[in-house]
Amino acid sequence: MSRSIDDIKAPIAKEMVEFEKKFRQSMKSKVLLLDTIMSYIVKRKGKQMRPMFVFLSAGTCGEISEATHRGAALIELLHTASLVHDDVVDDASYRRGFFSINALWKNKIAVLVGDFLLSRGLLLSVEHSDFEMLGIVSEAMKEMSEGELLQMEKARKLDITEEVYYNIIWQKTASLIASCCKIGAASVGCEKEVVDKMGEFGHNIGMAFQIKDDLFDYGDAEIGKPLGIDIKEKKLTLPLIYVLNNATRSDRKRILRTIKRDSDDPKKVAEVIAFVKGAGGLEYAKTVMERYYQDAMTILNSFPDTGYKNSLGDLVRFTIDRTK
Repeated sequence: MSRSIDDIKAPIAKEMVEFEKKFRQSMKSKVLLLDTIMSYIVKRKGKQMRPMFVFLSAGTCGEISEATHRGAALIELLHTASLVHDDVVDDASYRRGFFSINALWKNKIAVLVGDFLLSRGLLLSVEHSDFEMLGIVSEAMKEMSEGELLQMEKARKLDITEEVYYNIIWQKTASLIASCCKIGAASVGCEKEVVDKMGEFGHNIGMAFQIKDDLFDYGDAEIGKPLGIDIKEKKLTLPLIYVLNNATRSDRKRILRTIKRDSDDPKKVAEVIAFVKGAGGLEYAKTVMERYYQDAMTILNSFPDTGYKNSLGDLVRFTIDRTK
């Protein structure tokens, strides 16, 4: 059973309190409207798992420094910017049970808020000459944009393969978690070999994390996102890709036709979900997720045993045992 987030956070509890203060400070603005929106964003923050990955990776590889704090703030600023922009792209009215920025202040303001957060992150790095960390995160942002566009392109054609799916989730999700772990290592002065090793560790976590997220689409209605939302949005995820690859020609045609034409019909979506469950799609996806988890732990176990390393391992387990 996974430990709670508070237990996992124990070795970096002091750093996380300090990080919150510095993060709030980094979002300050003289523009009243912007400052009001920044306060709203801070109040509705999530578990802050990405800064935790930065601090725990840094502690696993060396001694947490001021650069680690800046790296965590950089990650959180750019991640928050991407979420604000994502809500505009998805026309989403809610984020973590709160109204989204675009729902409260409309799209124009939400886009500009995202741009502000992005620029604050870039300036934070430039002001302190943290060019290695800036390079790591900029690469992740590029990957995330490409991943979203690739997924949109494939949603139109519904021709996604398992290989393309892995490319999409690497770009959309795993690249940012990999950058968290790389920044943690870079912030404590590790050699490139160790930074890259932590990047590979983060890559495996991110892949497992996204597959877990995709499994929620087939879970209970009260878990995480609404049931069948990926199918409704014509996103082909691993459970569905697997069963389509192993289905008879007639079943494949029927399922694809349903997704193309009837994805707004809850009854039809329920039929697709039942088909995926009955054909072993969830079991296959869970097996792949577990494989990524094991690969991540193999890398982590090559580091010396410390409280940071143990908590980092528990945080990885938490990401795939979570219920939302």
